[in-house]
Amino acid sequence: MKISKEVKTAILVILGIALFIFGFNYLKGKNLFESTDVYYTVFDYNALTSASTVTVNGNDVGKIKDIKYDYNTGKTIVSFSVNEKFKFAKSSKVRMYETGLMGGNGLTIINSYEGEIAKYGDTLRSEVEPGLITSLTKNFSGISDNLDVTLKSTDSLINNLNRIVVDDSEEGLKRTIAELNATLKGFKQLSYSANGLISKNDENIAAILENFKTSSENLSVLTTELKDANLGNTVETLNKTLASLNAVVASLENGQGSMGKLLKDEALYNNLKGASKEMEELLRDIKLHPKRYFRILSKREIPYSEEEPAN
Repeated sequence: MKISKEVKTAILVILGIALFIFGFNYLKGKNLFESTDVYYTVFDYNALTSASTVTVNGNDVGKIKDIKYDYNTGKTIVSFSVNEKFKFAKSSKVRMYETGLMGGNGLTIINSYEGEIAKYGDTLRSEVEPGLITSLTKNFSGISDNLDVTLKSTDSLINNLNRIVVDDSEEGLKRTIAELNATLKGFKQLSYSANGLISKNDENIAAILENFKTSSENLSVLTTELKDANLGNTVETLNKTLASLNAVVASLENGQGSMGKLLKDEALYNNLKGASKEMEELLRDIKLHPKRYFRILSKREIPYSEEEPAN
């Protein structure tokens, strides 16, 4: 099949237009083949690689697409993509951090949850989190300076101690050594006294230790017996009994029941008191005049009269 000259001319024209558009955008710094579903951020230097991860709260959510150096500003432009399910605010920050002590860096998105949602092509703010190695590197000069000052102070201290120790006067180091010897002698005598005291009381100390051993064994046995005696149930039963007793006392205080009425009812008390008195008088009269109550022993009725017992 032959292609006509018109078709060939049309194809060449189309290709020419496409190359012109691509070249024009390339000169303007735009790449038509670059992915559009990416976000951008800018750093002052580059410590990332294409293998660096993009995380959120320690979870991988994306990856780095491209790393470019901007010759005009001298900064590093990083483009990255994230899972389409993850949404974050445009005001969020992209933080570069060290992923381990052995090196390696990654990006993490610090979501601000404020403002509008970020869209593809947005440039986010960036920050750098200093790692352990970076901090030590920056502060090593200060640490070395402080260490130098510390060593000089230590050297001065040792020199001063040497001046104190080296004393050529008659009342100098010799007197100090003599006092030290006297102190050591005192400790030695104290040690001898303590040893003598212990040796004299070996039997008493042994008896005390034996008694302590016996007491601990008895205490262990007692603890076991209390545990086996189910002391908890006994205490619980005692608590129930006390509760019942308290209820009975409360009912007595409230005048409930026969005993409560006997304790609280004044009228009942007075009636019992009167009945007791009358019973006492009746028994006394029966004792003095038994014939009045046993008519079978008397043929005539004996009139009742109150008589006082003879003294």
